[in-house]
Amino acid sequence: MSKIIERALAHKVVLIAEIGVNYYDIAKKMNISNMEAAKLMIKEAKDAGIHAVKFQTYKADTLAAKDSPSYWDTTEETTTSQHELFQKFDQFGEKEYQELKDYSDEIGIEFLSTAFDIESADYLDKMMDVYKVSSSDMNNLPFVEYQAKKNKPMLISVGAANEDEIDRMIATVRKVNNQPLCILHCVLEYPTPYEHANLNKIVSLKEKYKDLIIGYSDHTKPDACADVIKTAYNLGAVVIEKHFTLDKTLKGNDHYHAMDPEDARKILFGIEFIDTIRGKGDLCCLETEQTARKNARRSLVTTCEIAKGTVITREMLTFKRPGTGISPERMEEIIGRTLKVDVAEDTILQWSMLVND
Repeated sequence: MSKIIERALAHKVVLIAEIGVNYYDIAKKMNISNMEAAKLMIKEAKDAGIHAVKFQTYKADTLAAKDSPSYWDTTEETTTSQHELFQKFDQFGEKEYQELKDYSDEIGIEFLSTAFDIESADYLDKMMDVYKVSSSDMNNLPFVEYQAKKNKPMLISVGAANEDEIDRMIATVRKVNNQPLCILHCVLEYPTPYEHANLNKIVSLKEKYKDLIIGYSDHTKPDACADVIKTAYNLGAVVIEKHFTLDKTLKGNDHYHAMDPEDARKILFGIEFIDTIRGKGDLCCLETEQTARKNARRSLVTTCEIAKGTVITREMLTFKRPGTGISPERMEEIIGRTLKVDVAEDTILQWSMLVND
């Protein structure tokens, strides 16, 4: 089984590094080959504790028409044609992705890639234990169904989708596939302003799709304390996907809203801390509270000296710490009982001091 799905079903966070095609720019910056850059990014992701790496597999000619306008921040990525941009980053094919899959297996991190056409969906099948569908294919139901027929678990981003579109997509998958399904909240705005993150949508998805795994694909710029992703996790997203780079200052494509290895470590540390403070939620006193429970609670205490054989009245009793004597909740049972020993003022009353009825 996919480690992504295995962890998610166990309610453990999964962090996926969306390398996408960012390795092209890393290769150019470092003056190394695209393959060397892609492998370097996989290794950096693994070293940062990330659970899976994801690429994007496409050919510009099958993905976008020549007249396809941009939908990203053109101050960061100046290319204004989708087709023109994608042509820059579509050189890898089956052979290259197989090499990346083998390398990922070698160092122990899960590999997957979003397919954007039938050919890549077919050849990636033998390389992946889970399929990832882009938000951009929410209305491409024939292609969603084609991938679903591979009968593997699926991760599907639902960015820019209305409720009825999500329902149709799920129904399309479920016609042919009963494997675990994860839907990821996502905002198709690059980058996503913090005020547009709309993380409460995660709650809505959890409430409506109770039998599905819920995740979050993030496009906000990394914040200082990873609060966006930690909040998403707190609201119920267990599968977290975020673009990944080794240099957030690089212009173009997906570097400007990506996490780097240090961001990833911060995210995972923060979520580990959240898990620590969440605890189990059992409605009981913790073992570590027992001493404080005993000493901070109160007992029935005498307000005066009381002679042996005296019948106890309400005026003879008050309640003080510690809670090592008779609990104040038993006061009504104590009133009217007879003492079998002399008792000094300010004595913590014990059952052994009373005559048995």
